[in-house]
Amino acid sequence: MSPESPPRTPTRAADVPPRPTTPHPAGSPAAAPPTADPTPTETATTSPQPLPSDSSRFGWTLVAVAAASASLPFSVTGAAVALPELSAQLGSSIGATQWVQNAFNLTFASMALACGSLADRFGRRRVLLAGIGTVAAMALLIGLSSSLPLIDVLRAVQGCGGAAVLASGAAVLAHAATGRRRRLAFGVLGTSFGAGLALGPVAAGALVDAAGWRAVFLAVAAVALGALLCARRAPESRNPVAAPLDWPGLTTFTAGLASVSFVFVGATTHGWGSAAAVLPLVAAVVLLTAFVLVEARDVRRAMFDVRLFRRADFVAVVCQPFAITLAFVVLLVYLPPYVQGLTGRGVLDTGLLLVPLTLPVLVTPLLGGWLGGRTSLRAVLTLAAVLNAAGCLGLLTLTPHTTWLGLAGPLLLCGLGVGLAFGVMDNAAVSTVPVEHAGAAAGIFNTVRLAAESIAVAGAAAVLTNWTAAALRRDGVPGARATEIAGHAVQGLVDATGAGPVGTALTSAFHLVAVGLAALSLVGAALTHWALRPAVDRQAER
Repeated sequence: MSPESPPRTPTRAADVPPRPTTPHPAGSPAAAPPTADPTPTETATTSPQPLPSDSSRFGWTLVAVAAASASLPFSVTGAAVALPELSAQLGSSIGATQWVQNAFNLTFASMALACGSLADRFGRRRVLLAGIGTVAAMALLIGLSSSLPLIDVLRAVQGCGGAAVLASGAAVLAHAATGRRRRLAFGVLGTSFGAGLALGPVAAGALVDAAGWRAVFLAVAAVALGALLCARRAPESRNPVAAPLDWPGLTTFTAGLASVSFVFVGATTHGWGSAAAVLPLVAAVVLLTAFVLVEARDVRRAMFDVRLFRRADFVAVVCQPFAITLAFVVLLVYLPPYVQGLTGRGVLDTGLLLVPLTLPVLVTPLLGGWLGGRTSLRAVLTLAAVLNAAGCLGLLTLTPHTTWLGLAGPLLLCGLGVGLAFGVMDNAAVSTVPVEHAGAAAGIFNTVRLAAESIAVAGAAAVLTNWTAAALRRDGVPGARATEIAGHAVQGLVDATGAGPVGTALTSAFHLVAVGLAALSLVGAALTHWALRPAVDRQAER
Protein backbone atom coordinates (compact mmCIF):
# COMPACT_ATOMS: atom_id res chain seq x y z
CA MET A 1 0.00 0.00 0.00
CA SER A 2 1.11 1.95 -1.38
CA PRO A 3 -2.13 2.54 -0.11
CA GLU A 4 -1.05 5.43 0.71
CA SER A 5 -0.31 7.62 -2.28
CA PRO A 6 -1.95 10.84 -3.48
CA PRO A 7 -3.36 10.25 -6.94
CA ARG A 8 -4.45 12.79 -9.41
CA THR A 9 -8.03 13.71 -8.72
CA PRO A 10 -10.02 10.59 -9.70
CA THR A 11 -11.70 11.38 -12.96
CA ARG A 12 -14.48 9.69 -14.84
CA ALA A 13 -13.79 8.35 -18.34
CA ALA A 14 -15.93 11.06 -19.89
CA ASP A 15 -14.24 13.93 -18.04
CA VAL A 16 -11.85 16.20 -19.88
CA PRO A 17 -9.01 17.03 -17.46
CA PRO A 18 -6.91 20.14 -17.24
CA ARG A 19 -3.64 20.20 -19.13
CA PRO A 20 -1.40 17.58 -17.44
CA THR A 21 1.87 18.69 -15.98
CA THR A 22 4.91 16.88 -14.75
CA PRO A 23 4.07 15.43 -11.33
CA HIS A 24 5.69 16.84 -8.26
CA PRO A 25 7.42 13.84 -6.69
CA ALA A 26 8.49 15.50 -3.45
CA GLY A 27 8.52 12.49 -1.20
CA SER A 28 5.29 11.31 -2.72
CA PRO A 29 4.47 7.76 -3.73
CA ALA A 30 2.52 9.24 -6.61
CA ALA A 31 2.06 12.36 -8.56
CA ALA A 32 0.24 15.42 -7.43
CA PRO A 33 -2.91 16.35 -9.31
CA PRO A 34 -2.59 18.58 -12.33
CA THR A 35 -1.70 22.11 -11.42
CA ALA A 36 -3.69 23.84 -14.12
CA ASP A 37 -6.49 26.10 -13.05
CA PRO A 38 -9.96 24.61 -12.63
CA THR A 39 -11.91 24.14 -15.81
CA PRO A 40 -14.61 26.68 -16.61
CA THR A 41 -17.34 24.18 -15.77
CA GLU A 42 -16.18 23.90 -12.18
CA THR A 43 -17.42 26.67 -9.94
CA ALA A 44 -17.38 27.43 -6.25
CA THR A 45 -20.60 27.01 -4.33
CA THR A 46 -22.06 27.68 -0.87
CA SER A 47 -18.71 28.81 0.53
CA PRO A 48 -17.03 31.49 -1.61
CA GLN A 49 -13.79 30.61 -3.37
CA PRO A 50 -10.98 32.28 -1.41
CA LEU A 51 -8.55 34.56 -3.11
CA PRO A 52 -4.96 33.38 -3.28
CA SER A 53 -4.08 36.14 -0.84
CA ASP A 54 -6.29 34.59 1.84
CA SER A 55 -3.26 33.12 3.58
CA SER A 56 -5.02 32.11 6.78
CA ARG A 57 -7.73 30.07 5.07
CA PHE A 58 -5.24 28.49 2.69
CA GLY A 59 -2.97 27.55 5.60
CA TRP A 60 -5.76 25.83 7.50
CA THR A 61 -6.79 23.97 4.35
CA LEU A 62 -3.23 22.79 3.68
CA VAL A 63 -2.75 21.61 7.26
CA ALA A 64 -6.05 19.72 7.14
CA VAL A 65 -5.38 17.89 3.88
CA ALA A 66 -1.74 17.14 4.74
CA ALA A 67 -2.57 15.77 8.21
CA ALA A 68 -5.48 13.68 6.94
CA SER A 69 -3.36 12.34 4.08
CA ALA A 70 -0.49 11.38 6.41
CA SER A 71 -2.92 9.32 8.49
CA LEU A 72 -3.79 7.08 5.50
CA PRO A 73 -0.45 5.26 5.07
CA PHE A 74 -0.11 5.17 8.85
CA SER A 75 -3.46 3.35 9.02
CA VAL A 76 -1.84 0.55 7.02
CA THR A 77 1.72 0.44 8.37
CA GLY A 78 0.61 1.11 11.93
CA ALA A 79 -1.96 -1.68 11.82
CA ALA A 80 0.69 -4.09 10.50
CA VAL A 81 3.00 -3.34 13.42
CA ALA A 82 0.18 -3.52 15.98
CA LEU A 83 -1.42 -6.68 14.57
CA PRO A 84 0.55 -9.32 16.53
CA GLU A 85 -0.36 -7.80 19.90
CA LEU A 86 -3.94 -7.14 18.78
CA SER A 87 -4.35 -10.74 17.68
CA ALA A 88 -2.79 -12.12 20.87
CA GLN A 89 -4.98 -10.04 23.19
CA LEU A 90 -8.27 -10.65 21.38
CA GLY A 91 -7.65 -14.35 20.72
CA SER A 92 -8.84 -14.10 17.16
CA SER A 93 -9.19 -16.65 14.39
CA ILE A 94 -6.82 -16.60 11.42
CA GLY A 95 -9.43 -15.33 9.00
CA ALA A 96 -10.73 -12.61 11.32
CA THR A 97 -7.20 -11.28 11.86
CA GLN A 98 -6.52 -11.18 8.12
CA TRP A 99 -9.57 -9.00 7.60
CA VAL A 100 -8.09 -6.28 9.81
CA GLN A 101 -5.92 -5.43 6.80
CA ASN A 102 -8.04 -6.84 4.00
CA ALA A 103 -11.20 -4.93 4.94
CA PHE A 104 -9.46 -1.54 4.92
CA ASN A 105 -7.56 -2.24 1.70
CA LEU A 106 -10.65 -3.54 -0.08
CA THR A 107 -12.86 -0.52 0.47
CA PHE A 108 -9.98 1.92 0.14
CA ALA A 109 -9.16 0.55 -3.31
CA SER A 110 -12.68 0.10 -4.65
CA MET A 111 -14.24 3.36 -3.47
CA ALA A 112 -11.62 5.91 -4.60
CA LEU A 113 -13.11 6.58 -8.05
CA ALA A 114 -16.66 6.63 -6.69
CA CYS A 115 -15.70 9.15 -4.00
CA GLY A 116 -14.10 11.33 -6.67
CA SER A 117 -17.39 11.36 -8.58
CA LEU A 118 -19.34 12.15 -5.41
CA ALA A 119 -16.96 15.00 -4.62
CA ASP A 120 -17.44 16.51 -8.06
CA ARG A 121 -21.20 16.20 -7.77
CA PHE A 122 -21.91 17.13 -4.14
CA GLY A 123 -18.88 19.22 -3.16
CA ARG A 124 -15.19 18.48 -2.57
CA ARG A 125 -15.11 20.08 0.89
CA ARG A 126 -18.22 18.16 1.95
CA VAL A 127 -16.74 14.82 0.90
CA LEU A 128 -13.40 15.71 2.52
CA LEU A 129 -15.11 16.48 5.84
CA ALA A 130 -17.13 13.26 5.62
CA GLY A 131 -14.00 11.25 4.85
CA ILE A 132 -11.90 12.72 7.66
CA GLY A 133 -14.77 12.35 10.11
CA THR A 134 -15.23 8.72 9.13
CA VAL A 135 -11.53 7.93 9.52
CA ALA A 136 -11.47 9.61 12.95
CA ALA A 137 -14.66 7.99 14.25
CA MET A 138 -13.75 4.49 13.09
CA ALA A 139 -10.22 4.75 14.49
CA LEU A 140 -11.63 5.84 17.85
CA LEU A 141 -14.13 2.96 17.91
CA ILE A 142 -11.42 0.46 16.93
CA GLY A 143 -9.21 1.73 19.74
CA LEU A 144 -12.03 1.14 22.22
CA SER A 145 -13.27 -2.18 20.80
CA SER A 146 -12.62 -5.67 22.16
CA SER A 147 -14.33 -7.62 19.37
CA LEU A 148 -12.27 -8.54 16.33
CA PRO A 149 -15.27 -9.09 14.00
CA LEU A 150 -16.45 -5.61 14.95
CA ILE A 151 -12.97 -4.22 14.29
CA ASP A 152 -13.04 -5.81 10.83
CA VAL A 153 -16.33 -4.04 10.04
CA LEU A 154 -15.01 -0.74 11.39
CA ARG A 155 -11.86 -1.09 9.28
CA ALA A 156 -14.00 -1.55 6.16
CA VAL A 157 -15.89 1.63 6.92
CA GLN A 158 -12.61 3.39 7.70
CA GLY A 159 -11.33 2.40 4.26
CA CYS A 160 -14.32 4.18 2.71
CA GLY A 161 -13.39 7.29 4.66
CA GLY A 162 -9.80 7.00 3.51
CA ALA A 163 -10.94 6.77 -0.11
CA ALA A 164 -12.96 9.95 0.35
CA VAL A 165 -9.93 11.77 1.75
CA LEU A 166 -7.73 10.50 -1.07
CA ALA A 167 -10.22 11.51 -3.75
CA SER A 168 -11.23 14.93 -2.45
CA GLY A 169 -8.16 16.24 -0.64
CA ALA A 170 -6.12 17.03 -3.73
CA ALA A 171 -9.12 18.61 -5.45
CA VAL A 172 -9.74 20.86 -2.45
CA LEU A 173 -6.13 22.05 -2.57
CA ALA A 174 -6.35 22.64 -6.32
CA HIS A 175 -9.26 25.01 -5.74
CA ALA A 176 -7.77 26.72 -2.71
CA ALA A 177 -4.73 28.26 -4.40
CA THR A 178 -3.10 29.02 -7.72
CA GLY A 179 0.40 29.29 -9.16
CA ARG A 180 3.36 29.01 -6.82
CA ARG A 181 1.17 28.51 -3.76
CA ARG A 182 -0.53 25.54 -5.42
CA ARG A 183 2.81 23.97 -6.31
CA LEU A 184 3.89 24.40 -2.69
CA ALA A 185 0.66 22.79 -1.51
CA PHE A 186 1.14 19.68 -3.61
CA GLY A 187 4.78 19.44 -2.57
CA VAL A 188 3.63 19.44 1.06
CA LEU A 189 0.90 16.92 0.23
CA GLY A 190 3.39 14.53 -1.35
CA THR A 191 5.79 14.92 1.55
CA SER A 192 3.01 14.17 4.04
CA PHE A 193 2.22 10.89 2.32
CA GLY A 194 5.90 9.99 2.20
CA ALA A 195 6.38 10.89 5.86
CA GLY A 196 3.37 8.82 6.92
CA LEU A 197 4.75 5.88 5.01
CA ALA A 198 8.40 6.24 6.05
CA LEU A 199 7.86 7.08 9.72
CA GLY A 200 4.74 4.98 10.28
CA PRO A 201 6.41 1.73 11.39
CA VAL A 202 8.72 3.49 13.85
CA ALA A 203 5.95 5.67 15.29
CA ALA A 204 3.61 2.68 15.59
CA GLY A 205 6.31 0.63 17.26
CA ALA A 206 6.91 3.35 19.84
CA LEU A 207 3.18 3.66 20.51
CA VAL A 208 2.66 -0.09 20.93
CA ASP A 209 5.68 -0.36 23.22
CA ALA A 210 4.47 2.55 25.33
CA ALA A 211 0.72 2.01 25.48
CA GLY A 212 -0.32 -1.10 23.53
CA TRP A 213 -1.97 -1.69 20.16
CA ARG A 214 -4.95 0.55 20.89
CA ALA A 215 -2.65 3.59 20.96
CA VAL A 216 -1.98 3.21 17.22
CA PHE A 217 -5.64 3.64 16.31
CA LEU A 218 -6.26 6.32 18.92
CA ALA A 219 -3.34 8.28 17.45
CA VAL A 220 -4.98 8.10 14.01
CA ALA A 221 -8.22 9.34 15.57
CA ALA A 222 -6.42 12.27 17.22
CA VAL A 223 -4.66 13.34 14.03
CA ALA A 224 -7.84 13.01 11.97
CA LEU A 225 -9.84 14.98 14.53
CA GLY A 226 -7.34 17.82 14.32
CA ALA A 227 -7.52 17.69 10.53
CA LEU A 228 -11.33 17.77 10.71
CA LEU A 229 -11.29 20.98 12.74
CA CYS A 230 -8.90 22.61 10.27
CA ALA A 231 -10.85 21.39 7.22
CA ARG A 232 -13.91 23.36 8.28
CA ARG A 233 -12.08 26.44 6.90
CA ALA A 234 -11.57 24.87 3.45
CA PRO A 235 -13.39 26.36 0.43
CA GLU A 236 -16.22 24.48 -1.24
CA SER A 237 -16.31 23.66 -4.94
CA ARG A 238 -18.06 21.23 -7.24
CA ASN A 239 -18.58 20.46 -10.90
CA PRO A 240 -22.20 21.31 -11.75
CA VAL A 241 -22.08 19.18 -14.91
CA ALA A 242 -20.47 16.13 -13.30
CA ALA A 243 -21.58 12.83 -14.78
CA PRO A 244 -23.80 10.59 -12.62
CA LEU A 245 -22.20 7.84 -10.60
CA ASP A 246 -21.58 4.58 -12.47
CA TRP A 247 -23.47 2.33 -10.05
CA PRO A 248 -23.28 -0.88 -12.16
CA GLY A 249 -19.53 -0.45 -12.59
CA LEU A 250 -18.96 0.41 -8.94
CA THR A 251 -21.05 -2.54 -7.72
CA THR A 252 -19.47 -5.18 -9.94
CA PHE A 253 -15.93 -3.89 -9.34
CA THR A 254 -16.28 -3.74 -5.54
CA ALA A 255 -18.01 -7.11 -5.32
CA GLY A 256 -15.44 -8.68 -7.66
CA LEU A 257 -12.52 -7.32 -5.64
CA ALA A 258 -14.14 -8.51 -2.41
CA SER A 259 -14.59 -11.97 -3.93
CA VAL A 260 -10.88 -12.11 -4.76
CA SER A 261 -10.08 -11.31 -1.12
CA PHE A 262 -12.46 -14.05 0.02
CA VAL A 263 -10.63 -16.50 -2.27
CA PHE A 264 -7.36 -15.95 -0.43
CA VAL A 265 -8.91 -15.93 3.03
CA GLY A 266 -10.74 -19.16 2.23
CA ALA A 267 -7.55 -20.71 0.87
CA THR A 268 -5.70 -19.68 4.03
CA THR A 269 -8.17 -21.26 6.44
CA HIS A 270 -9.56 -24.20 4.44
CA GLY A 271 -7.17 -24.90 1.55
CA TRP A 272 -7.10 -24.00 -2.15
CA GLY A 273 -9.49 -26.76 -3.19
CA SER A 274 -12.15 -26.02 -0.59
CA ALA A 275 -15.55 -24.54 -1.33
CA ALA A 276 -14.50 -21.50 0.73
CA ALA A 277 -11.91 -20.73 -1.96
CA VAL A 278 -13.50 -22.10 -5.13
CA LEU A 279 -16.93 -20.47 -4.81
CA PRO A 280 -15.53 -16.93 -4.29
CA LEU A 281 -13.20 -17.56 -7.24
CA VAL A 282 -16.14 -18.35 -9.50
CA ALA A 283 -17.94 -15.28 -8.20
CA ALA A 284 -14.87 -13.11 -8.81
CA VAL A 285 -14.56 -14.28 -12.42
CA VAL A 286 -18.26 -13.65 -13.09
CA LEU A 287 -18.33 -10.25 -11.39
CA LEU A 288 -15.12 -8.91 -12.93
CA THR A 289 -16.22 -10.13 -16.37
CA ALA A 290 -19.51 -8.32 -15.83
CA PHE A 291 -17.55 -5.21 -14.84
CA VAL A 292 -15.60 -5.24 -18.11
CA LEU A 293 -18.81 -5.71 -20.12
CA VAL A 294 -20.58 -2.92 -18.23
CA GLU A 295 -17.69 -0.51 -18.72
CA ALA A 296 -17.39 -1.33 -22.44
CA ARG A 297 -21.11 -0.79 -23.04
CA ASP A 298 -21.21 2.93 -22.20
CA VAL A 299 -17.75 4.48 -22.06
CA ARG A 300 -19.19 7.98 -21.51
CA ARG A 301 -20.46 7.04 -18.05
CA ALA A 302 -17.91 4.36 -17.20
CA MET A 303 -15.51 4.35 -14.24
CA PHE A 304 -12.88 2.86 -16.56
CA ASP A 305 -12.36 3.87 -20.17
CA VAL A 306 -11.55 0.37 -21.40
CA ARG A 307 -10.47 1.74 -24.78
CA LEU A 308 -7.20 2.84 -23.21
CA PHE A 309 -6.22 -0.79 -22.67
CA ARG A 310 -5.74 -1.13 -26.42
CA ARG A 311 -2.46 0.76 -25.97
CA ALA A 312 0.44 -1.55 -25.06
CA ASP A 313 2.42 1.27 -23.45
CA PHE A 314 -0.50 2.24 -21.20
CA VAL A 315 -1.05 -1.39 -20.18
CA ALA A 316 2.65 -1.66 -19.31
CA VAL A 317 2.43 1.38 -17.03
CA VAL A 318 -0.82 0.21 -15.41
CA CYS A 319 0.93 -3.09 -14.61
CA GLN A 320 3.80 -1.33 -12.79
CA PRO A 321 2.25 -1.97 -9.35
CA PHE A 322 2.52 -5.71 -9.99
CA ALA A 323 6.18 -5.36 -10.94
CA ILE A 324 7.29 -2.90 -8.27
CA THR A 325 4.96 -1.92 -5.46
CA LEU A 326 3.60 -5.36 -4.48
CA ALA A 327 6.90 -6.33 -2.87
CA PHE A 328 6.93 -3.11 -0.89
CA VAL A 329 3.41 -3.65 0.44
CA VAL A 330 3.94 -7.33 1.26
CA LEU A 331 7.12 -6.55 3.20
CA LEU A 332 5.46 -3.68 5.07
CA VAL A 333 2.59 -5.91 6.19
CA TYR A 334 4.24 -9.30 6.82
CA LEU A 335 7.88 -8.65 7.74
CA PRO A 336 7.02 -7.00 11.11
CA PRO A 337 5.08 -10.01 12.48
CA TYR A 338 7.78 -12.37 11.15
CA VAL A 339 10.46 -10.44 13.01
CA GLN A 340 8.43 -10.09 16.20
CA GLY A 341 7.32 -13.71 16.27
CA LEU A 342 10.58 -15.46 15.40
CA THR A 343 13.38 -13.16 16.54
CA GLY A 344 11.94 -11.85 19.79
CA ARG A 345 12.55 -8.23 18.79
CA GLY A 346 10.34 -5.60 20.34
CA VAL A 347 7.77 -3.65 18.38
CA LEU A 348 9.91 -0.50 18.24
CA ASP A 349 12.97 -2.48 17.11
CA THR A 350 10.82 -3.98 14.36
CA GLY A 351 9.77 -0.53 13.19
CA LEU A 352 13.39 0.59 13.05
CA LEU A 353 14.20 -2.52 11.04
CA LEU A 354 11.94 -1.25 8.24
CA VAL A 355 13.64 2.15 7.93
CA PRO A 356 15.91 1.03 5.03
CA LEU A 357 12.73 0.04 3.17
CA THR A 358 10.58 3.07 3.94
CA LEU A 359 13.04 5.98 4.12
CA PRO A 360 13.96 5.91 0.39
CA VAL A 361 10.26 6.39 -0.44
CA LEU A 362 10.47 9.78 1.25
CA VAL A 363 13.58 11.01 -0.55
CA THR A 364 14.16 9.18 -3.85
CA PRO A 365 11.02 10.16 -5.83
CA LEU A 366 12.78 13.48 -6.52
CA LEU A 367 15.74 11.55 -7.89
CA GLY A 368 13.41 9.41 -10.01
CA GLY A 369 11.79 12.49 -11.49
CA TRP A 370 15.20 14.01 -12.24
CA LEU A 371 16.48 10.81 -13.85
CA GLY A 372 13.28 10.56 -15.90
CA GLY A 373 13.93 14.03 -17.26
CA ARG A 374 17.58 13.33 -18.04
CA THR A 375 17.01 9.85 -19.54
CA SER A 376 13.48 8.50 -20.05
CA LEU A 377 10.52 7.14 -18.11
CA ARG A 378 11.31 3.78 -19.69
CA ALA A 379 14.82 3.76 -18.25
CA VAL A 380 13.73 4.74 -14.74
CA LEU A 381 10.88 2.22 -14.54
CA THR A 382 13.08 -0.58 -15.88
CA LEU A 383 15.84 0.27 -13.39
CA ALA A 384 13.30 0.42 -10.55
CA ALA A 385 11.97 -3.06 -11.39
CA VAL A 386 15.49 -4.51 -11.57
CA LEU A 387 16.44 -2.98 -8.21
CA ASN A 388 13.25 -4.38 -6.71
CA ALA A 389 14.02 -7.85 -8.09
CA ALA A 390 17.55 -7.69 -6.67
CA GLY A 391 16.21 -6.73 -3.26
CA CYS A 392 13.67 -9.57 -3.27
CA LEU A 393 16.33 -12.09 -4.23
CA GLY A 394 18.49 -10.70 -1.45
CA LEU A 395 15.77 -11.73 1.00
CA LEU A 396 16.70 -15.36 0.33
CA THR A 397 19.27 -14.76 3.08
CA LEU A 398 16.46 -14.06 5.56
CA THR A 399 16.48 -16.28 8.67
CA PRO A 400 15.27 -15.77 12.24
CA HIS A 401 18.90 -14.96 13.08
CA THR A 402 19.49 -12.37 10.36
CA THR A 403 20.95 -9.15 11.75
CA TRP A 404 19.74 -5.63 11.03
CA LEU A 405 22.69 -5.11 8.69
CA GLY A 406 21.91 -8.37 6.94
CA LEU A 407 18.40 -7.18 6.14
CA ALA A 408 19.31 -3.56 5.45
CA GLY A 409 20.85 -4.31 2.04
CA PRO A 410 17.90 -6.14 0.45
CA LEU A 411 15.36 -3.77 2.01
CA LEU A 412 17.30 -0.74 0.81
CA LEU A 413 17.32 -2.07 -2.76
CA CYS A 414 13.55 -2.59 -2.64
CA GLY A 415 13.04 0.86 -1.14
CA LEU A 416 15.20 2.52 -3.78
CA GLY A 417 13.37 0.73 -6.58
CA VAL A 418 9.96 1.71 -5.26
CA GLY A 419 11.03 5.28 -4.54
CA LEU A 420 12.40 5.81 -8.04
CA ALA A 421 9.23 4.38 -9.57
CA PHE A 422 7.00 6.55 -7.40
CA GLY A 423 8.70 9.59 -8.87
CA VAL A 424 7.62 8.80 -12.44
CA MET A 425 4.75 6.28 -12.50
CA ASP A 426 1.88 8.74 -12.57
CA ASN A 427 3.65 10.87 -15.15
CA ALA A 428 4.12 7.74 -17.25
CA ALA A 429 0.41 6.87 -16.93
CA VAL A 430 -0.75 10.20 -18.37
CA SER A 431 2.09 10.48 -20.88
CA THR A 432 1.15 7.30 -22.73
CA VAL A 433 -2.33 8.49 -23.71
CA PRO A 434 -3.70 11.50 -25.62
CA VAL A 435 -4.10 14.60 -23.46
CA GLU A 436 -7.90 14.43 -23.54
CA HIS A 437 -7.73 11.04 -21.78
CA ALA A 438 -5.13 12.00 -19.15
CA GLY A 439 -7.65 12.26 -16.31
CA ALA A 440 -9.18 8.88 -17.08
CA ALA A 441 -5.70 7.33 -17.33
CA ALA A 442 -4.69 8.71 -13.93
CA GLY A 443 -7.89 7.44 -12.32
CA ILE A 444 -7.49 3.97 -13.83
CA PHE A 445 -3.84 3.76 -12.83
CA ASN A 446 -4.42 4.67 -9.20
CA THR A 447 -7.41 2.35 -8.87
CA VAL A 448 -5.46 -0.56 -10.35
CA ARG A 449 -2.55 0.21 -8.02
CA LEU A 450 -4.74 0.19 -4.91
CA ALA A 451 -6.60 -2.93 -6.05
CA ALA A 452 -3.33 -4.74 -6.77
CA GLU A 453 -2.01 -3.91 -3.32
CA SER A 454 -5.23 -5.12 -1.71
CA ILE A 455 -4.98 -8.42 -3.58
CA ALA A 456 -1.27 -8.73 -2.73
CA VAL A 457 -1.91 -8.43 1.01
CA ALA A 458 -4.57 -11.15 0.92
CA GLY A 459 -2.64 -13.37 -1.50
CA ALA A 460 0.63 -13.24 0.42
CA ALA A 461 -1.14 -14.34 3.60
CA ALA A 462 -2.58 -17.35 1.78
CA VAL A 463 0.79 -18.37 0.31
CA LEU A 464 2.69 -17.90 3.56
CA THR A 465 0.10 -19.81 5.60
CA ASN A 466 -0.38 -22.71 3.20
CA TRP A 467 3.33 -23.23 2.50
CA THR A 468 4.15 -23.11 6.21
CA ALA A 469 1.31 -25.50 7.04
CA ALA A 470 2.43 -27.94 4.34
CA ALA A 471 5.94 -28.00 5.80
CA LEU A 472 4.57 -28.62 9.29
CA ARG A 473 2.39 -31.46 8.02
CA ARG A 474 5.46 -33.07 6.49
CA ASP A 475 7.00 -32.91 9.97
CA GLY A 476 4.04 -34.85 11.37
CA VAL A 477 1.77 -32.08 12.63
CA PRO A 478 -1.93 -32.93 12.01
CA GLY A 479 -3.57 -31.00 9.15
CA ALA A 480 -5.96 -28.70 11.00
CA ARG A 481 -3.44 -28.03 13.74
CA ALA A 482 -0.73 -27.28 11.16
CA THR A 483 -2.97 -24.69 9.49
CA GLU A 484 -3.77 -23.07 12.81
CA ILE A 485 -0.11 -22.87 13.85
CA ALA A 486 0.91 -21.53 10.44
CA GLY A 487 -1.81 -18.88 10.42
CA HIS A 488 -0.85 -17.63 13.84
CA ALA A 489 2.84 -17.63 12.90
CA VAL A 490 2.13 -15.38 9.89
CA GLN A 491 0.47 -13.01 12.36
CA GLY A 492 3.54 -13.05 14.62
CA LEU A 493 2.22 -15.48 17.24
CA VAL A 494 4.72 -18.31 17.69
CA ASP A 495 4.80 -20.70 20.64
CA ALA A 496 8.31 -20.82 22.06
CA THR A 497 8.16 -24.62 22.30
CA GLY A 498 7.74 -24.98 18.54
CA ALA A 499 9.66 -21.94 17.36
CA GLY A 500 12.36 -24.01 15.61
CA PRO A 501 10.19 -26.01 13.18
CA VAL A 502 7.73 -23.14 12.71
CA GLY A 503 10.55 -20.69 12.07
CA THR A 504 12.10 -22.96 9.47
CA ALA A 505 8.77 -23.50 7.70
CA LEU A 506 7.76 -19.82 7.75
CA THR A 507 11.19 -18.72 6.54
CA SER A 508 10.92 -21.13 3.63
CA ALA A 509 7.51 -19.63 2.81
CA PHE A 510 9.00 -16.13 2.89
CA HIS A 511 11.71 -17.26 0.48
CA LEU A 512 9.04 -18.58 -1.88
CA VAL A 513 7.16 -15.26 -1.77
CA ALA A 514 10.43 -13.37 -2.35
CA VAL A 515 11.23 -15.45 -5.43
CA GLY A 516 7.72 -14.90 -6.79
CA LEU A 517 7.96 -11.16 -6.27
CA ALA A 518 11.40 -11.08 -7.90
CA ALA A 519 10.04 -12.97 -10.90
CA LEU A 520 7.17 -10.48 -11.24
CA SER A 521 9.66 -7.62 -11.14
CA LEU A 522 11.92 -9.14 -13.79
CA VAL A 523 9.00 -9.88 -16.09
CA GLY A 524 7.76 -6.35 -15.49
CA ALA A 525 11.18 -4.91 -16.31
CA ALA A 526 11.29 -6.78 -19.61
CA LEU A 527 7.75 -5.80 -20.59
CA THR A 528 8.32 -2.17 -19.59
CA HIS A 529 11.52 -1.98 -21.62
CA TRP A 530 9.69 -3.39 -24.64
CA ALA A 531 6.34 -1.56 -24.39
CA LEU A 532 7.79 1.89 -23.65
CA ARG A 533 10.37 1.82 -26.45
CA PRO A 534 10.49 5.00 -28.56
CA ALA A 535 7.79 5.44 -31.19
CA VAL A 536 10.36 5.38 -33.98
CA ASP A 537 11.43 1.90 -32.91
CA ARG A 538 7.82 0.68 -32.87
CA GLN A 539 7.25 2.06 -36.35
CA ALA A 540 10.44 0.39 -37.64
CA GLU A 541 9.22 -2.97 -36.32
CA ARG A 542 6.07 -2.62 -38.42
